[in-house]
Amino acid sequence: MNKEDLTAIIVVPVATAIGAMLALTGSIHGHAIDRVPLMAACVMAIFGLQWIAFVPAYIFRTEKFYDITGSVTYISAVVAALAITPVIDARSVLIAACICIWAARLGFFLFLRILRAGEDSRFANVRGRFFRFLMAWTLQGLWVTFSLAAGLAAITSIHKKPIDALAIAGFSLWVLGFGIEAIADAQKNAFRKHAANKGKFISTGLWSWSRHPNYFGEIIVWTGIALIALPVLSGWQYATLASPFMVTLLLTRVSGIPLLEEAADKKWGGKPDYEAYKKSTSVLVLLPPRRFSP
Repeated sequence: MNKEDLTAIIVVPVATAIGAMLALTGSIHGHAIDRVPLMAACVMAIFGLQWIAFVPAYIFRTEKFYDITGSVTYISAVVAALAITPVIDARSVLIAACICIWAARLGFFLFLRILRAGEDSRFANVRGRFFRFLMAWTLQGLWVTFSLAAGLAAITSIHKKPIDALAIAGFSLWVLGFGIEAIADAQKNAFRKHAANKGKFISTGLWSWSRHPNYFGEIIVWTGIALIALPVLSGWQYATLASPFMVTLLLTRVSGIPLLEEAADKKWGGKPDYEAYKKSTSVLVLLPPRRFSP
């Protein structure tokens, strides 16, 4: 057994344990059915869906349904939480609607993208390795859990409050983030459709203000969800507010920007136009290019 497989064997239970702890903290002051906290049940379902999907994915050596499974999981978790929670209020419906709309758009976009590409390069050396592939699916379960934490805690909370200024502010942030992410994805998709742009990097539209505007939009989306959820959280449930911080950490330090920047540097590093683009364009936050000019 090599080092990568050993790491994966360790990561799978650790990631599951972290998800369980987050589920327990979010379940405090939350509704339960037959003594089973609803949020904990949702988190168990989140991980369970990933492991179920992993089986055929490993058998057929495919990652084509990885991203769409994540999106279906987001939608299934919040819809189930909303359906089972004894008391439904406007805040819970707002949170669920925002998450479902976001997940449906992104999932459809990513699914179409991988169908066109044929494969996801992230899984090139993983799809045939049992433990490493299982780790990827388990980490997706943890990603979904962290993202949904504040929203699920609010939906299943025994405390309910009418729509207030924080909810409106949070929804406004969500609209902003959703718009940025959707526009950035659409611009990149349109750029790639032109044969003349094959092998080139995008530096127009929102991509002239940020090298990763879609990730910036996603961070704003989850910040908005957390803000909507905040007024009905209490005690240990406040730990679920780590959601946007963890999304930011993962996107900027782990699986998002670092991998894409490394790949871009290998492909275009040393080329004058690319180096000028890197020097003049913000990594994440949307800022005018001139602020990064020498």
